[in-house]
Amino acid sequence: MRLKDKTILLTGAGGFIGSHLAEALVKKASKVKALVRYNSKRNCGNLEFLDKKIKKEIDINFADIRETGILSKVMQGVDVVFNLAALVGIPYSYVNPHEVAMVNTIGTLNVLKAARDAEVEKFVQTSTSEVYGSPDRVPIKEKDQLKPQSPYSASKIGSDSMALSFFYAFDMPVSIIRPFNTYGPRQSSRAVIPTIINQALTTKTIRLGSLTPRRDFTYVKDTVEGFIKVAESKNSIGEVINIGTGRDVSVAEIMAMVERILGVRLKVVKDSKRIRPIQSEVTRLLADNSKAKKLLNWEPKVDLKKGLKLTIDFVAKNPNLYDPKIYAV
Repeated sequence: MRLKDKTILLTGAGGFIGSHLAEALVKKASKVKALVRYNSKRNCGNLEFLDKKIKKEIDINFADIRETGILSKVMQGVDVVFNLAALVGIPYSYVNPHEVAMVNTIGTLNVLKAARDAEVEKFVQTSTSEVYGSPDRVPIKEKDQLKPQSPYSASKIGSDSMALSFFYAFDMPVSIIRPFNTYGPRQSSRAVIPTIINQALTTKTIRLGSLTPRRDFTYVKDTVEGFIKVAESKNSIGEVINIGTGRDVSVAEIMAMVERILGVRLKVVKDSKRIRPIQSEVTRLLADNSKAKKLLNWEPKVDLKKGLKLTIDFVAKNPNLYDPKIYAV
């Protein structure tokens, strides 16, 4: 499928990955509709960082995916759906599991139903590597066991299953993209990399939870390319596809890399508020990306050192977005 003549609907467009994907889609598709959760300031989230000419090309709609009426309206004339709308904070899911389940699982059901009724040509559902939990083996393949080690993970397992059910039950052209830990400019301090960078630039004392978990960090532009290739490929229909680098590092190693790039020495303080329940902490996430390479001809291009430098540059230029004193959940 070529996106050139297609109308795209992108939910969760104001988010970190969503804003980068929206930016890329403006250059690829005929028309881009964006769904952004309403707020009284009519702030578009990370879409505010886009060049004014690019942002002007996006048809921005304020709505909540829990509301079915607006979804049916916005879905009119849409050819391809990228569903990124979700509450993504794992610590937040400990506090408000009901809201997380309603948005991530029932919200996804609402988007699927509206897309089915509109007879869209492709539906790309966004998963997360968190659905694997602490794996029994690495690298992790798409068919490996799923472990709901947090309410967030459980809600995403539910939304993935709901999306696949529409493929099997209604012959809907659904694909599931499963990004591993995406990082880069515009990411909030909810995530560990901008948290480390922000503190390193301001206080030199890094407050963290566990330093031992290992993650497969993928730069946001590589993840975005994965989204686009999933949408374009016929081979992705009915498939779950990992998007990750196939390399992992620990939180401690990330901190050491930031130290070297900035030329500073950092002091680590363990913050009990940031430590997850022992059975909920995922120990290691490392992608087997061979399926993405085979079906999509996708491979990561940005190495971790370069990606960290680009992220550091963004955080340094936008200090108003980050507060080192606050633990963002």
